[in-house]
Amino acid sequence: MKDIINFAQLSHANLSNKSKKAISIFFIMVLSMILLTGCGLSSTTEPAPDEVSHNEYYYSFKDSLDNLVNLESKPNRVVSLVGSYSETWVLAGGELVGVTNDVISERNMDLPLETQIVGTIKEPNIEEIIAISPDFVILSPDIESHIEVSNILKEIKIAHAFFKVEHFEDYLSMLDICTDITGFKDLYEKNGLEVKTRIDNVLQNVSDKKKPEILLLRAFSSGAKAKDDDNNACRILNDLGTVNIASKHESLLEDLSMEVIIKEDPDYIFVVTMGDSDKALKNLRESIEKNPAWSELSAVKNQRYIVLPKELFHYKPNARWGESYEYMAKILYPDEFR
Repeated sequence: MKDIINFAQLSHANLSNKSKKAISIFFIMVLSMILLTGCGLSSTTEPAPDEVSHNEYYYSFKDSLDNLVNLESKPNRVVSLVGSYSETWVLAGGELVGVTNDVISERNMDLPLETQIVGTIKEPNIEEIIAISPDFVILSPDIESHIEVSNILKEIKIAHAFFKVEHFEDYLSMLDICTDITGFKDLYEKNGLEVKTRIDNVLQNVSDKKKPEILLLRAFSSGAKAKDDDNNACRILNDLGTVNIASKHESLLEDLSMEVIIKEDPDYIFVVTMGDSDKALKNLRESIEKNPAWSELSAVKNQRYIVLPKELFHYKPNARWGESYEYMAKILYPDEFR
């Protein structure tokens, strides 16, 4: 491109006005042809109209930000900047050359020794990412630094895509795309559709007559908050027919009012920890559990104050999503799920 521009500039200096005009027109035509050809050869995440033909690409799909992602060939040097997405890519039969450190600290994934750690999920190292020459990078739209990384990847024409996984349906959709890319559709059946069947079997056996009232707390080292329908555990509880008292008292989402909790007296109180679990539970013991009224709650007296396993209810369980539903169903409906 630079050579063509330089040639045009040199030619302009030594020609008549008529000749200059002819060359200008020729140059514009050549430039337009190059740009159009370039658009067909590069891997991008630019939005494109639906009528564009994608037959020239290995695979094309829309990511969670509705960007059109065009892959020229099957990726073999993939980097994932989210631990749960790294696991999904492996469950789809893919391999990874770069990951963030949460694959070790949270997932404990068994990856090849040559797999590079390229920073943390919130602070990925773009220099290290580029250094390992990826041909596809997996990102989250919920993390600001990932947006910044995507802008750089776009400039240097490295294919990338955003995925947003909150609930099982999101995981299933991502796995479907990933197995399309890897070519291992049998793994979509094994790690996706079979899990869906397992979940469906649980939900079919849930009594629609019972509506247990629950309170879900997310605890961390400096405090705790009630949660309602904005994470994995909330969706599972909702699907299993529970009534979250925070849905009736939105003030609980900001302030854990013991007065409201005592008034509602939920059948179950569940806790999901963030960060250091020991410190999070210690904070609960030293705060709300010290209130004399706490021990009088029905959930506490009936041993229904339960800390949930982090790997099933805080982190995205991926292929273990069915296990998460079963675990919770056995607690809520012991007679139906002995």
